[in-house]
Amino acid sequence: MDLGLQGKVIMVAAASKGLGYGIAQAVAQEGALVSIGSRSQTAIQQAAHQLQAESGSQVLGFVMDATDPSSIAAWAQATQIHLGGIDGLVVNAGGPPAGGFDNFTDDDWQAAFELTLLSSVRMIRAVLPSMRQHGGGSILTITSSSVKEPIDILLLSNVMRSGVVSLVKSLSRQLAPEKIRVNNLVPGRIDTDRVKTLDGLTAERLGQSAAAQKAYQESLVPWGRYGTIQEFGQAGAFLLSDAASYITGETLIVDGGAMRTVW
Repeated sequence: MDLGLQGKVIMVAAASKGLGYGIAQAVAQEGALVSIGSRSQTAIQQAAHQLQAESGSQVLGFVMDATDPSSIAAWAQATQIHLGGIDGLVVNAGGPPAGGFDNFTDDDWQAAFELTLLSSVRMIRAVLPSMRQHGGGSILTITSSSVKEPIDILLLSNVMRSGVVSLVKSLSRQLAPEKIRVNNLVPGRIDTDRVKTLDGLTAERLGQSAAAQKAYQESLVPWGRYGTIQEFGQAGAFLLSDAASYITGETLIVDGGAMRTVW
């Protein structure tokens, strides 16, 4: 299937590694022109060089801090200058710290709001003028399985990412007349540094090894293993592409069948 991404300009946040990198890799392999952002100059340039070498597509790396509105705006502007009008955006950022209700102060809640929810608002706001001028586009947010089944040790993520999903549904209806689609992609146990960290924290709390915790988590996945960033990335590329032209306001779960919820 031709996804229709050849020559499309796609921005992917937090793409120096992990889930963002997986989507950037998938769209680059489909011939998209890719702009990736991350806080680390060294990491994002290395990722851009590797992606371009692998795919043969043009991939540019920019420093972007998801908690800094001027940094987000500068990333969108630089993308348009160097690559052209924006066709797609992947909203992504590192997750808030783990912990329960009694662990967090007002400052912790505010920081999580800035990192997870307000960064989504700002990234979307930054690309809408270009998409409108271009006659449409596709926006994809990355959240967490916690939006369907809250995770005990991730209270901040549970709350803020649920807000992102509500934003997606609201915007999908508002922006549909302008041919701008908005969807959400939920990772299950994908083999990333973030998941390794969470496994380690849970293992420490339970007094077991990280390997034992991973084995237990894999036993809960009907597919029998953690997913790869490539598998996650291919799902993201589909939702960004013309092949998903009638899909908007939806949440796609990539979890090997682990989630039990019906809705």
